[in-house]
Amino acid sequence: MSRTFRLVVACPDRVGIVAKVSNFLANYNASITEANHHSDATTGWFFMRHEICADSMPLDLSTLRAAFAPIATEYQMQWNITDSTEPKRVLLMASRESHCLADLLHRWHSGELECDIPAVISNHDDLRSMVEWHGIPFHYVPVLKAEKETAFRQVAELVAEYQADTIVLARYMQILPADICAQYANRVINIHHSFLPSFAGAKPYHQAHQRGVKLIGATCHYVTAELDAGPIIEQDIERISHRDSIDDMVRMGKDCEKTALAKGLRYHLEDRVLVHENKTVVFR
Repeated sequence: MSRTFRLVVACPDRVGIVAKVSNFLANYNASITEANHHSDATTGWFFMRHEICADSMPLDLSTLRAAFAPIATEYQMQWNITDSTEPKRVLLMASRESHCLADLLHRWHSGELECDIPAVISNHDDLRSMVEWHGIPFHYVPVLKAEKETAFRQVAELVAEYQADTIVLARYMQILPADICAQYANRVINIHHSFLPSFAGAKPYHQAHQRGVKLIGATCHYVTAELDAGPIIEQDIERISHRDSIDDMVRMGKDCEKTALAKGLRYHLEDRVLVHENKTVVFR
């Protein structure tokens, strides 16, 4: 894949934003390979993502950021420019369920997910052999009810040690402390085995079965201190009928979970997700 710079912008909407950015890039002979814009009439905010051929510009990443900074200040932008050849460091966390973790490891192993996975943390030891087969360090950090503070202090130390850009909860069945959620805001990705906001919390498939739903699904979202209430990145669904048991729903739901999590993580890795308040704009 050719090297690109990814310019991502969110700012109050006003006339001239696209023209200003386009003129800036044109002045440096930049070749735009992908351009996405969205104006939200409800919030009055504007969102932009440009992918730029790096070889078309005479600037390196740091110089490009410095040159763009005055425009960002003028338009009150929340912005970033990243290099597609600098992969994010993704630390995975799981419990006993293997399907989401195995799927992400397979996609990473086959080159489908462009990231570094420096380690996996789990509160159970069940998945160690699978992780270590991939040559990835596995850290068993039990989370006992009376010692949760100590356990999550160790988790925080490992995240810092591995310099993780992103944390993925691949069916990690523990609630992260509020301080970790705040420190890594919009960088902790969770998969919830339900089509949120319906059936939040424990045993959503049991809840859905009791309700007699005709669709089940899974939700990939950013983690906040409020349980299962963070900005939604991606969702997937499966149609069911009255003939399907809870076990059937769990089996089909696992496919939704894997798909939604993989897509959501890929969008995040490619800087396609912009968060505003508690919603996302996702430029697929």
